Amino acid sequence: MSNTRAQLTDWIDAHFEEEVAFLQEVIRVPTDTPPGNNAPHAEAVAGLLEGFGWRAERHAVPQQAVRDYGMESITNLIVRRPYAAGGPTVALNAHGDVVPPGEGWTRPPYGGVIEDGYIYGRAAAVSKCDFATYIFAARALEALGVPLKGNLELHFTYDEEFGGLLGPGWLLEQKLTKPDYVIAAGFSYNIVTAHNACLQLEITVHGKAGHGSMPETGHDALQAANKILTAIYAQLPELKKIKSGVPGIDSPTMLVGRIDGGTNTNVVPGKVVMKMDRRMIPEENPVEVEARVRALIEDAVRGEPGIRVEIKRLLLSRALRPLPGSERLVASLQHNAEAILGELIPAQGTPLYADARLYGEHGIPAVLYGAGPRTVPESNAKKADERLALEDLRKATKVVALTLLDFLAA
Repeated sequence: MSNTRAQLTDWIDAHFEEEVAFLQEVIRVPTDTPPGNNAPHAEAVAGLLEGFGWRAERHAVPQQAVRDYGMESITNLIVRRPYAAGGPTVALNAHGDVVPPGEGWTRPPYGGVIEDGYIYGRAAAVSKCDFATYIFAARALEALGVPLKGNLELHFTYDEEFGGLLGPGWLLEQKLTKPDYVIAAGFSYNIVTAHNACLQLEITVHGKAGHGSMPETGHDALQAANKILTAIYAQLPELKKIKSGVPGIDSPTMLVGRIDGGTNTNVVPGKVVMKMDRRMIPEENPVEVEARVRALIEDAVRGEPGIRVEIKRLLLSRALRPLPGSERLVASLQHNAEAILGELIPAQGTPLYADARLYGEHGIPAVLYGAGPRTVPESNAKKADERLALEDLRKATKVVALTLLDFLAA
């Protein structure tokens, strides 16, 4: 490793306790989404950045748009670090919103507890950790004092759990940014170059409530919903036969994740609401898939007396595919990861979906890489006792910093 690169990684080692303390502060401000009152977290992060002498632009999404979206507040942050002319603009994006903690924690979900070399807390692994990864990688780069060219931007956004449309999507639509390259939050050692698309629908089955002692006086929405459930799950064997050619991605999936309905135990259910999720491999056409799913639902209850179905699209997240330029990001990250980790890190797809696709939809090459374990399940991501090995945070920060040096050194 050259002297400059050694100085870069040495700076990260020397400031690692500070980085861990920063991550603890980021974890300790709750951002449960829903309900999605996330502006306070953005303000806290902006204040921490000001302590480094950096200015964070606060871009508040209009309140009505946020409420219509189903959240309470969103303030996205952009930190711009301009250098000499002639280089690219590289953006690093991580999201601060999280799924609610749920049950089963043995440590406080917003405590940032450190134990046996791990930091515990909701979003310790996905993706508040990469607030720390990216900020301290950037600080290390600038601490070198070597000539830099181009621009570095940090994008901290707050609606990935709802689809990202008012996070990176909003920043891009408002033309507040247009980087040349993007590294978005990661969740394992792998470099992610492609991910699945996702369709989410809300299915409302309308029937007619009736007294439980005289069920024939009503039209049972739950019985009709059961027919829809049966039709949906009957498709799973066929979906398993469809295979993606992208390493790391297997087959499409489909499930119903939530059901609400009925008014009381002794009342024929007059309305049932279901929320379903259909993951699409990159090779599938989202428009065609949505049309088929809608037809499947409607056909399942066609002719049922007194039953009416409404289908509302909640989300259509398109797939991330490699764009020209992404190979340069992959080559640099792989080279630096091999130097730090001592092994070749694969570049592949993931069945998840993420904000990175929004940059791809604007023609910007994007990959996912950041702090995380070898596999997602090791981190308990989105489960109780989510955690991140501190050494994985240290290593990822070094890899990202070295990659920034590759792109921005004059």
